[in-house]
Formats: sequence, C-alpha cells, structure tokens
Amino acid sequence: MKKTVIYQIFTRLYTNKNNTRKPNGTIEENGCGKMNDFSPSLLKQIREMGVTHVWYTGLLRHATMTDYSTFGIPRQHPAVVKGRAGSPYAICDYYDVAPDLAVDVKKRMEEFERLVNRTHRAGLKMIVDFVPNHVARQYKSIAHPWGVHDLGQDDDPAQGFTPRNNFYYCPGQAFTPYFDLYHGERRAYSEKPAKATGNDCFHNAPGMNDWYETVKLNYGVDYYAGQTPSSFQPDENQPLPDTWQKMLRILLFWAGKGVDGFRCDMVEMVPASFWAWATQEVRERFPEVIFIGEVYNPQEYRHYVASGFDLLYDKVGMYDVMFDVLCHHRDAGAITQAWQQTDDIRQHMLYFLENHDELRLASDFFLGKAEKALPAFVTCALLGQNPVMLYAGQEWGERGMDEEGFSGLNGRTTIFDYWSLSPDRDNDLSRYYRRVLDIAGKEKAIEQGQMFDLMYVNQHLHRQYAFIRAYKEQLLLIVANFDDVPVNTEVFIPQHAFNYLNISPRTCDATDLLTGKSLNVSLQPGQPISISLGARESVVLKL
Repeated sequence: MKKTVIYQIFTRLYTNKNNTRKPNGTIEENGCGKMNDFSPSLLKQIREMGVTHVWYTGLLRHATMTDYSTFGIPRQHPAVVKGRAGSPYAICDYYDVAPDLAVDVKKRMEEFERLVNRTHRAGLKMIVDFVPNHVARQYKSIAHPWGVHDLGQDDDPAQGFTPRNNFYYCPGQAFTPYFDLYHGERRAYSEKPAKATGNDCFHNAPGMNDWYETVKLNYGVDYYAGQTPSSFQPDENQPLPDTWQKMLRILLFWAGKGVDGFRCDMVEMVPASFWAWATQEVRERFPEVIFIGEVYNPQEYRHYVASGFDLLYDKVGMYDVMFDVLCHHRDAGAITQAWQQTDDIRQHMLYFLENHDELRLASDFFLGKAEKALPAFVTCALLGQNPVMLYAGQEWGERGMDEEGFSGLNGRTTIFDYWSLSPDRDNDLSRYYRRVLDIAGKEKAIEQGQMFDLMYVNQHLHRQYAFIRAYKEQLLLIVANFDDVPVNTEVFIPQHAFNYLNISPRTCDATDLLTGKSLNVSLQPGQPISISLGARESVVLKL
C-alpha cells in the first residue's frame, strides 16, 4: 500500500499572485486565491511531488469582514471577526463554500464540485476541515438542504443547558467581551443572552485570548454540572442530543459531494462517544472516507483510534520531540522514545513538522533557516509506514515573518488576513523534499518494510539518528545528522537486526538515494560502517 502523504494547502493564499501584501489589506488590495486556480497541471505538479491527499484548508464559508450581502450572504459584524479575511475555523454556514474562493460567487458550489472532480482526476484524494466544536458567533446557514433545521433554530435560550439546545447560554446576560463592540460600525454587536465561547468559556465576557469570535456547540455534555466530554455517554432512554444528528448530516452532505476525508478540529472538545457513533454512521454509506483527528493528549490517543479515527496528529509526541532535537534541547535518542510510546498504534500516527498552527521552520522564532529541518523531515517521512504531512510553503522555505495584520509577526503564516506566499517555489529545498517523498513513495522498504532502530547499540550518537528499513532482501540504512557541524562517525548493526529483519551479511555497493553517490559497505554484525555527514545532512543508503 502506497505511503500516505498529506499536503495541507491554505487555499486562499496558495495561488494568490497578488504580492501587494498591505497589512490589514482588503481582498481588493491584497487579492485572494481561487478554487479555479487549481488547474489540472497544478494538481499534476502536486501529485508528482509525491502527495496522495490534499487538505484544502478554509473551503467552508466562515466569518469575514468582506461584504457579500449583494449575493444574499449575511454580513458579519466586524467586532466578532478576527482579521479582514477571518478565521477559517469560525464557520458561519456548514453547508456553504467560502465566497472569497469563487470566481463567480453565485456558482461557488459548482466551482467546489469541479475542484473535487479535478483533484480526483489528478489521482489525489481530497480532505476538508470539519469543525465540530464551535461555529462563528453569527452562524446562519442559507444553504442547508430543505427540511434541515439550522443550528440554534429550535433552541430555548432561557436554559443555560439542555441536550435539546445546540448552544450553551448565559441566561439574562448580554455578551460583554473585553473589546469595543462597535468596531467602526454605527451599531454595536448585540447578543443577549450571551452564548458560551468556543474554547469552553462559559460566561458572557471572553477575554482577548479566548476564541471570542466563536460559540461552543452543545453535544449533550452538561459542563455546568461538571460533566466532561471524555466521560460523556448519551442517555439510552432519551433521543440522541440534537447537535449529534445535525453534525452527522453535515458530514454526510460533504461526503456525498465526493470528499474523501475530514480533518477534524479540536477532537477532544467533543465527546468520544459522538465520534464512535458518527464515524460508524458515515462509513455505512461512505466506507472509504477517512477521519483525521487533531488530538493533543497522548493518553487519549488509543481512545480516539477506538472511536473511529484513521489518523491522529502526533503533536504532543513526535512533533514536540523533533522540535527539541532540532533546537538541540534533547538528544536524537529522544526520537526512539517518541515512536515507542505509540508503537502499538503507529499506523494511525500522522507525523508533521509544520501546519497552520505551528511555527514555520524557517522563522526566526524556530530555526531561522528551513534547511536545518531536513534531517527531521527525512526521519519523519522514512521512519515508518505511517503517513506524513507537510504544510504548503514548508518545502520551499516560507518564513512566516510578515506582519500581515491581525496575525501579527509571530513566525506563522496568517490564517486571518488576505496575503500571499513567496513566489520562489522551485528551489534546491523543494527539490530535496521531492527526492525524500519520491523515496517514501517508491521504495518497498519504506512502503511495506519493517523498521529497526539502531540507537540502543549506537549510544555514542547524540545529534545523529540511525535506523534501518528492510523489505525482503532490500535494505535501507538511514542516518540523519541534526548537528550544525559535519561529522565522521560509525554506525553498528547488531546481530539482532540481522535476525529480526532476516537479512544476510554481505559486502556490497550502496547508493545514497538522496545524492546518487555510491560507496562500498561491509554489512556484518557488530562491524562498524563509517558514515560521513555534512551539517544537517542525511544519507539513505540502499544496499
């Protein structure tokens, strides 16, 4: 089975060729990428990079300061929108497509459907966001199918909590956050009673660090009575909470459009019992659909795998370890501990070094230079059969060092503002990424082979990481140098590796798949193999 490689694309930025980049600029000033920009030739290029799945971030209609009211789309009050473009995680219509991304706003759903078809014709799978925990403060669907009641439509706001409500309320209290509710408008934003805020803020006055632009969805968990999502089970004697049914319809709607998978936001804030039910219901009709969970508690990983998730972010695990190893806060041997902690569910772990939430590798807040992260990418991509993800721009060294507007200068690419990415995309770095992904996609030892970690017999390695991938008689010896200086070292392969991988001793020519260079290697138990590596350099020796 081919190794899964997920490519996250922030859709509004990726194809935007307008390089004005005015801080807090409007869509007219700074431009915006469109779904139609993803031509067959562009998608072919993405596929040829080694990608199997494209995660288009920000496709669903979300709160924005751009006014589309002439198209019948409700205008959002700017006081409850973050940035001019708005957060793609403040959905204001689960059944609609972001008008920013359409050439013809009236035909935005048709443009979406054509994007699905083009993606599939390019040999790629399509992933979209499912944001189950919260919605925009002014959520109102204008595109829901006939007969579907809108979120909150049947709520009783006089009750802070009831499983029949879709939102949580603060009865009798107006929404009074820290900021000015006018935000340049004639009329202040008004909400009474206030709804609970998306980051489990159950009072009427969220602060500047709260997700104040969102409201929390109610899955039947009575937070006011001390219940938590992890322990919640619906009452067997009562109907399922209303929100469960509505969110399932949304998943089925997009699966029916041909979407191949859902990247599910903030999974732990929604009951695991909902996921177990919803994933099963979706797969009864669309058995090939995959679910990717954003999970941050490693103690809950197995719980969510059991609840139907195919893949989980390994953020508080492999990502955090790689961050420390890259910055020399921990020895490379910590990588061994990271994969061992999830070895029983390894095929479900999604490795990554960047996404829209994390620092850009090349930012001044992280490494300052994207090339320094290459040993980590080689390791993440080749260590196991489990999937790897990269965030568009990572492969050409996008720095995230612009002060775009609401986002500010924070080492990340903005998700709130109209902006564009660097036009310099075909460089040595991007070609290196393609070589690594080519190895991951074509070498049987990576796709199907076993892994043997060599660190326990090479304890002299502190800033280098060494492992073997083997399939039948094919053997790959991979050594990554995380140090900032060149190193000449020796790597030992123990007898146990020969027995475990069923490989025979030999003397043969080995080719470094990253450079094409050859060298003669004597592969014998306990006999050292001499390896020379440049600063932050790796070798993938095929024997």
